[in-house]
Amino acid sequence: MNTKLTLTLEKEVIEIAKKYAKEKGQSLSEMVENYFKFITTPENVLKEKELSYKVSKLRGIIKTDTDIDYKKTLTEELSKKYGL
Repeated sequence: MNTKLTLTLEKEVIEIAKKYAKEKGQSLSEMVENYFKFITTPENVLKEKELSYKVSKLRGIIKTDTDIDYKKTLTEELSKKYGL
């Protein structure tokens, strides 16, 4: 059941958010609802079945001979990208 929610935001923020939502093919209400769901769902509750179909099909397809520290690799690449 959907219930109406009234938010008070700066006009400029609303305009930018509406434009962003339109570009993503969502309504502003959907975007806000998804954000609230995201911030209120504990990480340990997320399950594999909640992944999108496309993501779940890709999961685990890349195999390597060595163990890769993905956090280290991500940190290095972001450092390169942002010049840190």
